[in-house]
Amino acid sequence: MKYMLLIHHNPNFMDDPPEPMDQIGAEVGRLIEELTASGEWVGGEGLADASQAKVVRVHDGLPAVTDGPYLEAKEHLAGYCMIDCDSLERALDVAARWPDARWMGIEVRPVMTPGGEEM
Repeated sequence: MKYMLLIHHNPNFMDDPPEPMDQIGAEVGRLIEELTASGEWVGGEGLADASQAKVVRVHDGLPAVTDGPYLEAKEHLAGYCMIDCDSLERALDVAARWPDARWMGIEVRPVMTPGGEEM
């Protein structure tokens, strides 16, 4: 089953990270290597700062583009990972091991097919 791990941050996280960024990056790299070796890694990327986001809404058939992010919040979506594993419990275990879970939240959501079934 595929799961999307949505990594949330406070906008100031990168200004004053709780641990050196090279340590966090190395930890992420090791976890990705492990998930790749087990065949569970599907992919993922970090996202540009939320201040660069745009939101598109269509009103009366015309697109309106505004500055993002989509929601005004103290936290923003900073990145995502997709994994393919046997159970929700395994997906939650992976999310708990992702370094960002120590400071912010990792949202775990099943991925659905176009027909609405969970993958």
